[in-house]
Amino acid sequence: MINVFVLQNGRLNQVSVDSREDLANVTPVWVDLNEPTDEERILVKTTYGVTLPGEDEVSDIEASARYYEAENGDLHLRTDFLLEEEDGPSRVVTVAFILSGKILFSVHNDDLPVFRLVRLRARSRPGSIEDYMDVLLDLYATDAEYSADALEGIYEALEEVSTRVLQKEFTDQDAAAALNAIAHEEDLNGRIRRNMMDTRRAVSFLMRGRLLNSDQFEEARQILRDIESLDGHTSFLFDKVNFLMDATVGFININQNKIIKIFSVASVAFLPPTLIASIYGMNFKVFPELNWSFGYPLAIGLMVAAMAAPLVYFQRRGWLR
Repeated sequence: MINVFVLQNGRLNQVSVDSREDLANVTPVWVDLNEPTDEERILVKTTYGVTLPGEDEVSDIEASARYYEAENGDLHLRTDFLLEEEDGPSRVVTVAFILSGKILFSVHNDDLPVFRLVRLRARSRPGSIEDYMDVLLDLYATDAEYSADALEGIYEALEEVSTRVLQKEFTDQDAAAALNAIAHEEDLNGRIRRNMMDTRRAVSFLMRGRLLNSDQFEEARQILRDIESLDGHTSFLFDKVNFLMDATVGFININQNKIIKIFSVASVAFLPPTLIASIYGMNFKVFPELNWSFGYPLAIGLMVAAMAAPLVYFQRRGWLR
């Protein structure tokens, strides 16, 4: 899918492209390709003379492969964007940016909420975007805002986990649910941190390359300041996740110790009756109590008393609580 955007009256508007002639008759500021086919790649290349990277090239993590200037003067960037999905775990989507001929080209395989938000804002705020570089910086700034919203969601989720963990009764089922929630939020927090680190690298590359005017340079500095503030939140959340993880594991150990304590008390309580039963179960020829008419009730009474005595003692010491 090829999405073409032009500047009209200070607004970023999308134009309909149904053929090669439509693509050639517009002067776009942004060409966004979502899951482009080979035919669409060839169409963009023949129309604008730009070569789009393949999927293998987009996934490279080396700095030399993510930020570089091609022989024809085109600037290539690879940037990660966070994608949260309701029906699955969050993930990071790598987007390839190509700056060529005053046009921003973006290639990705998922419909990203950051891109939708930028398009919406650009239509509702005239004058916020003046050229292709403003579009790129707006994408980075919106990505930082999107990550900040995701961090707020992590705060809320961990508060719910804290309430469950610190409740009076905390069962093993509650612990399993808490551990699952904690692991999910820790994974999301890690992806946000990685995403912000990658955005910082991309913005720093643009600033070092002296590709920005004074207003754009100041906007880039503000993006870096926002990312730095988010780093503090991710660090705090990592500490909170570790605390909740330790607390949950601690409660699991306490519950296990309670079970072990029950078996230990039962073993101690049944040991004296077992000893008495063993004594009177011995098969000796001479057994003084063998002919007692009250021997059996006496043995039963001794076993009951021997079992009750340690239980009463444990109860008074508070060991059965």
